[in-house]
Amino acid sequence: MSRFHEPQHPDFHRLNASIGFDRRLWPQDVAQSRAHARMLGDRGILSGPDTDALLAGLDAVEAELSEDRFAFAPDDEDIHMAIERRLTEIAGPVGGRLHTARSRNDQVVTDLAMYTRERAAETQTAIVVLMAVLLERAEEHLDWPMPGYTHLQRAQPVYLGHHLLAYFWMLARDRSRFAFAERECGRLPLGAGALAGVNFDTDRSQVAHALDFSEVLPNSIDAVSGRDFILDYLGAAATCSTHLSRLGAELVLWSSTEFGFCELPDAWSSGSSIMPQKKNPDAAELLRAKAPRVVGHLAAFHGVLHALPLTYNKDLQEDKEHLFDVVDTLELTLAAATGMIAGVSFDRARMSDAAADEMIAATDVADLLVRLGMPFREAHGVVAGLVRTAVDSGKTLSELTQQELQVNSGLLAAHRSEFEQVLARSSWLESKVSEGGTSLERVREQVELARTALHEGARA
Repeated sequence: MSRFHEPQHPDFHRLNASIGFDRRLWPQDVAQSRAHARMLGDRGILSGPDTDALLAGLDAVEAELSEDRFAFAPDDEDIHMAIERRLTEIAGPVGGRLHTARSRNDQVVTDLAMYTRERAAETQTAIVVLMAVLLERAEEHLDWPMPGYTHLQRAQPVYLGHHLLAYFWMLARDRSRFAFAERECGRLPLGAGALAGVNFDTDRSQVAHALDFSEVLPNSIDAVSGRDFILDYLGAAATCSTHLSRLGAELVLWSSTEFGFCELPDAWSSGSSIMPQKKNPDAAELLRAKAPRVVGHLAAFHGVLHALPLTYNKDLQEDKEHLFDVVDTLELTLAAATGMIAGVSFDRARMSDAAADEMIAATDVADLLVRLGMPFREAHGVVAGLVRTAVDSGKTLSELTQQELQVNSGLLAAHRSEFEQVLARSSWLESKVSEGGTSLERVREQVELARTALHEGARA
C-alpha cells in the first residue's frame, strides 16, 4: 500500500532515479548490509536463522553483481533498492528485515563515505607512481640546462631536473590533501536512521569496526546531512588537476616546433585528419582542459550544499555525479601524465642553446655590482641600461665594448674580467647556492629529500 493515490509521472521517475549512475556503489552497499545484518543478529534484533538467511542472500546478490549477471528492474530507483529487491527475491520475505534500524539516508551516506575513502587511497597510490616517475626523470636530467621563465619570457637558467622536481613537490602536497580526505571519511554515519537515530539498541561501534571506520559520527543530524568529506575529496582533486594542467601546458609548449625542447611519446600523441606531418600533443592538452571540469564540479557541489537546511534533502542526490565524474577524470589524467612523463624525450642541445641567451644573466650582473658595493636598486637600473645598450646595438652583453661598459657603469668597466666571468654559462646556474636553488649541489640535496618523501608516501 502507498501513501499516494497516483503513480509517479514517468518523467519524475527519471528525474528522481539514480540507478543509472549510483550502481557503482554496489560493493560498498553489500559490505555495509552484511555488517549491518551481523550486528542486528548479534544484538538479538534479528533471529539467528533470519540473519543467516540474509547473509546467504547477500552472498548470492554479490555473486550476481560481480559476475555482471544482476538483472536490474525498470522500477529500481537506486542501487540500494535494487539490492534489497533482489535479496527479497532470493531469500524471501526475510529480505525485508534487512532495513530494520536503518534508513536510506544513513545507508547512502555510509556507502559514499566508504567509496570516497577507497578512491582517496587509490588516488594517493596513483600520485606516488607519478612522483616516482618525475623523480626518475629528474635524476636522468639532473644537469641539463634550460631557461626558466616568468611571464613566458626567458628569465633565469635552471636545470631540467630542478624544473621537473617542482611538479614532484606539488604532487607531494596533493598526496597529503588526499590523505586528509581519506581520514575525513573515517567516521561511520550508519545508525543515524533518517535523522534522529533508530528505535533499537544497535551497536554502531561493531559496524564501524567491521567496515574499518575509526569512529562513529556522534550526531545523527550531522551524520545524514554531512557531505563535507566529498568536498574534501573534490577540493584535493581540483588542486591536483590544476597542477596537472600546468604540467600539460608546459608539455604542449615544449613539444612545439618553436620551443623544440621535447618530443612526446607516440602512445600519448595524435595525428591530424588532414595534415599527415602533424604530431599533436592531445593528451597534454586534455590535462589542461580537464582541470576546469574538476574545479567546476567542486563549485557546483558547494552550490548544492550552500544554504541547504538540515537534515536530508533530495538535493544531496546530486553529490554522486559530481564525485563519480571527478574520480574518473582525475584517475585518467594521472595515468596520462605518468605515461607522458615516462616516455617523453628531451633535446639537450635545444634547451642548452636557449639557456645560453646572455640576457638571462642580467640578474647575476646586478648581483655582481651588489658584491662590489652598489645598492641593489641602483644596480638594477645600471644593468637595465646595459641591456638597453646591448639591444639597441644588436650585441650580446659580452660583446659590449669597454667604452659602452664605461658609459653605463664605470664600476663594471673597472671589473671587466669579473663581468665576463659572470657571463660564463656555468656560473649562471652554479651561483644559485641558496637552499632550494638550482645549483647542482642543491639539486642533488633536493633529490635526496624527494627520495625520502617518496619512500614515506609509498609506505603510507
